[in-house]
Order: sequence, then structure tokens, then C-alpha cells
Amino acid sequence: MKFHPRRTIRALLLPLAAGLALTALPAQTALPAQTAQAASTLANGGFESDGTGAAVPSGWSEYGDTAASYTESGGHGGSYRLTHYASSAYKVETYQYLSGLTNGTYTLTAWVRSGGGQNSAYIALKNCGSSEQRTDLPISSSGWIRIVTPIKVTNNQCTISVNSDANAGNWINVDDLTFTSGTTSTSIHGADISSLAKSEAKGGVYRTGSGSTGDALAILKSYGMNYARLKVWVNPADGYNNKTRVLAMAKRIKAQGMKLLVDFHYSDTWADPGAQTKPAAWASHSYSQLKTDVYNHTYDVLNALKAQGTTADMVQVGNEINGGMLWSEGATGNWTQLAGLLNSGYDAVKAVNSSTVVALHLAKGGDKAGTEWWFDNAVAKGVKFDAIGLSYYGYWHGPLSDFQTTLDDAAARYGKPVFVAETAYPFRLDSDDSLTNQIDTTGELVSGYPATVAGQTKWMNDVASIVEAVPNGRGLGVFYWEATWTAVTGNGWDPTDATSGNGWENQALFGYDDKALSSMTWFGHR
Repeated sequence: MKFHPRRTIRALLLPLAAGLALTALPAQTALPAQTAQAASTLANGGFESDGTGAAVPSGWSEYGDTAASYTESGGHGGSYRLTHYASSAYKVETYQYLSGLTNGTYTLTAWVRSGGGQNSAYIALKNCGSSEQRTDLPISSSGWIRIVTPIKVTNNQCTISVNSDANAGNWINVDDLTFTSGTTSTSIHGADISSLAKSEAKGGVYRTGSGSTGDALAILKSYGMNYARLKVWVNPADGYNNKTRVLAMAKRIKAQGMKLLVDFHYSDTWADPGAQTKPAAWASHSYSQLKTDVYNHTYDVLNALKAQGTTADMVQVGNEINGGMLWSEGATGNWTQLAGLLNSGYDAVKAVNSSTVVALHLAKGGDKAGTEWWFDNAVAKGVKFDAIGLSYYGYWHGPLSDFQTTLDDAAARYGKPVFVAETAYPFRLDSDDSLTNQIDTTGELVSGYPATVAGQTKWMNDVASIVEAVPNGRGLGVFYWEATWTAVTGNGWDPTDATSGNGWENQALFGYDDKALSSMTWFGHR
């Protein structure tokens, strides 16, 4: 729980003038004490020097509504932490000025919690000679989350800043800050656009934020999308998401300069933890035949992509295969057979192009124990893979802190890069067609993230920040699911039923007016 102690000591700095943004503060609002504290290493990053109730933590300075910034018990690593809290609206900055730095790249790491609700709550690196870098605090009222902020220092100095522009009762905790050499980033800012071809064929329209009709891919690219994900079904009833359609869309994707992830479901319809139905054409095949089927289908699609000059950059051998695939032969009840099927897929990918990344994809991105169980079995059975993809939907798969723990553990335990293969968040709750949305009540939402464009934007940036913070540069990035699946008659969820609706249009990245949502700005995440 968050403690709200009554403050008895006030900092000496004057409160921030009403309405003055903290970011507009002069670069060096230096008190004599601050200059004396200036050093080339971060002081008191764990807030342990003073005990509880310190108005101004040793080594730090404050500006604004300084009574709202103080230390208290309940640290992440040690006994104490920095807290921002007040019973009325406040703006406060807790900062530390470092001088005498060797120019180069640095990364600030911090452990944070936040109850949410602020106008803004972020950690920044500024006055470092390059553009200010910020990382917003993800909303997590219980579990601590590690975030990182990289900077290029070019003037031998840098200011570390913890900022809150908060409403009454809002709070954040910050602890265990470190400032070390090195940098962080994510390389994948992607989205699944498997719905796009059918949407367009059925009359779907996509518009820029200002309302001009355009190519959905070009609009997404303009916001920074650099990687597209396409599912492939073997022989779907509606004739979409098959080899022919994937080949056509791949040309458009590559023409935009984007990379391509091909997501093999090894089914004629949706494959996920609850369904891994064999394609009808393979239904009577033996296990030995299924291994050949997987190889031939994978090779056929990928070789055709390569032949037309659109080689896949990454491939998923299976989709959300927590329970295995090609049931029942490839279920996790028979790991030896599942391993054989997965390695058939891997071998086919590498036979087409040895540098294509092969990913294995599980759902339930907050389930550390389940992820370990699955990959421990895979490794024990000699399954070959290059990367780990996890689906993580916060309204189904546990809190952000559990997601971080799972992602970090997978990267370290198996020594592989990790990425979010699917995540999403609603920008509204009501439907744009006759089918009830999958997420349609406030009670289903993640606490602190409203079903608004702003809530959707914050969710995506916070998930990306957690991926960026995976140690040793092993966090590749994030794919949004599903950017272009707006409500279009005939483009419902069921490939066997043209009248089926779309229960996901409130989680697209285009609004009900078909305009690009400003939440697409998440593609610009570091």
C-alpha cells in the first residue's frame, strides 16, 4: 500500500509558480548546495542516506511544490524510497546535476511504481548536450517496474530529473537509480495487419488523422511503424490469409520499407491456446506425415516470398502454442512429437534463408512459471529457435510487473532475444457493429488505463518501455494486434461466416471515423 504521511518539514525552495511547466525551468537553476553536490557519479540513488521523512534527499535538489517530494520507508532494494504525493494538486521535480562526465552514451535505470492519474509522471535526462529523453512511469500500484532512459552526453554534464504534474492524491515511488555507460532502444515497432486485404476488398477505408483517404500501410509508416506481421492459414474458407494473399501483401509491406514477420498458424482458422486444429487437408495424416506437411507448407510459402523479392525477416513456427500445435499429435502431452514438428518448421525456414529469425510464440505473457515450463521442455527436447515472442494483454495476462518478470526471465534463462508478439488496448468500449466487443466494460480494463485514445497510447508506450528495459539489449520490441481491423461488413472474425462481426474494432489504431488515431505515436518509441 502507498503511505501518505503528513509532511512536517518543508524544503527551502519556493513553490513553483502556478501554471509554470517544469520542463520550462532554466537549464541550471543552481543553488550553491547543488553545485557542491555536482559529481560524475549519481549520489544516493537508493535514497538510503537520510532515513524516512527527509524533505530533500541527500545529493538531490527539488523545485516546485517541494512538500510533495520526500523519502519514506518501503524501498525496492533497501529500506527507503523517494515518493511524490500531496493531498492537493501539485507539480514537483526532484533532480540531480552531474558534471565532469566523460562524453558518450549513458543509461539511467530506475525502479518505479505509480498509482496513476497524473497529468504527467516521468523520469528525464536533460541538459546533457543532446535532446532531452523521457520515460513515463508505468502505472503499477503494487509491483515495482524497472524502466530505462538512455542519453548521449556531449557537454560533460547531465541532469537527472523525476517529475510529477499531479492531481490531488496522486503518488509515485522511485528507487534504486543507476547511471551507467551504454544505451537502450527497441528495433521492432510493429503491428499485425492480417485483416487489411479483406477489409479493403469489402469496402474498408483508411484515413489520415486529418481525414484524407490513404493507404493504411503508408499512414502507419508515417507514424514510425517499421515491421508488419501477417498470419498465414493453410486453406481458409474465405480465401484470405493464405499463401496467395500473404504474397500480395508482402509486396506492399516491403515497398514501404518495412520488415515482415510471417506467423504460421498451421490451421485453416485461428490457432491459439484453446484451439490448434489441423488443416482439413492434413486431418487424417500420421505424425510422420505431419512433420513433412509442416516442412513443405513452411518452405512453400517462404520460398515463394523469397522468389518475389520479399524474403521474410522473421517467422513464427506456430501461434500461441502454449498447448502445442496440430492437436492431438503435436500437443504438449507428447513433447517428443511437438519438438519434431517445431524443428521441421525451423529447418524449412532456414532452408529458404538462413538469416530469417525463427520465433516461438506463447500467450499469457505474465505467466513466468508457465513460460519456464514450456521452454524448459522445449530446450530439453532439442527444439531450435532464435527468439521468444509472448502475447501480453493486460486485461487477461496479469499486471505489468508480472509481465516484466516473465520477459526478463525468458531472455536470461534461455539467452534469447524477446519481443511482444501481440498486445492491444481499447480506445473506447462501445461497438461499431452488431457484435459485442471482447473488452466492453470498465471493469475489464487495466487499472489506471482508461478506454480512451490517451489510455491506449499510454498502454503501448509503457509496454514498449518494459521491453526496452530487458537487460543486455535482448528486448526487440512490440507488435500491436490488430492495427487495421476496423468494423467492415463481411470482415468479421469467422472465415466460414460472412455475417460474423468484429469484436475488436475498439482496439484498432483507426477510429470509428476511419481516421488514424493519435495513439499511433507509440510507433515512435525509442
